[in-house]
Amino acid sequence: MILSRHISCLGYCSLYIITEKGVKDVLKKRLKNYYKKQKLMQKEPANGDSYYDYICIVDFEATCEEGNPPEFIHEIIEFPVVLLNTHTLEIEDTFQQYVKPEINPKLSEFCVGLTGITQDIVDKADTFPQVLQNVVDWMRQRELGTKYSYCMLTDGSWDMSKFLNIQCRVSRIKHPSFAKKWINIRKSYGNFYKVPRNQTKLMIMLEKLGMSYDGRPHSGLDDSKNIARIAIRMLQDGCQLRVNEKMHAGQLMTVSSSAPLEGAPAPQMPRYRN
Repeated sequence: MILSRHISCLGYCSLYIITEKGVKDVLKKRLKNYYKKQKLMQKEPANGDSYYDYICIVDFEATCEEGNPPEFIHEIIEFPVVLLNTHTLEIEDTFQQYVKPEINPKLSEFCVGLTGITQDIVDKADTFPQVLQNVVDWMRQRELGTKYSYCMLTDGSWDMSKFLNIQCRVSRIKHPSFAKKWINIRKSYGNFYKVPRNQTKLMIMLEKLGMSYDGRPHSGLDDSKNIARIAIRMLQDGCQLRVNEKMHAGQLMTVSSSAPLEGAPAPQMPRYRN
């Protein structure tokens, strides 16, 4: 039976068609948190419980081959950043640059088809150290880590723990200090809406929140914008997004919700490895 419900109390003025139990569970959780947040808002200003002034959403695209052989070395070929203002709940700015791979400079047909990034694009791009320096400069211009508190956010663990970690080794630079801790939105979403891990992929999260993907899948910038839309909806629903993963001594670790809260440091270009 198809159940239609107009969620007017949420203020979204949308018609939601609930076709499966998972969607109903998320909507029930959202309604419960809406009323809880309404009570809190009588005591605190809107969004006053945000942990950070800004959240930087990152979703790398990297070199790949069909089947991804275990010996294949992934190199970042697109570095996007979406700057989310947690007080206005709006995307305030974006950064995007493509990156020239060094170990496997020729992209596979599979990679081009998946990401839409062509050989000509990466051939004309800067190498990773220069692009990372541009990211650092962009973040500094927005006074992140100095005037404003912020943290990084990714869709899963791989962007920071695998792709960035591998890329820094390839480029012979240390892991950037501002990217050593981040919010894994899949964990946050699963914990907040009480859904299993297999229900936390990007397309599924969007669907269960009543949204459809906007843009080209596997475009790093478009993926980042869609992840930001999920983060905005979660903040609207009363979720307190906070760091839940980190890199320590080259290993991925979970950050407990009881750990002291701290934002990312002011961005700096990491030193080169010896």
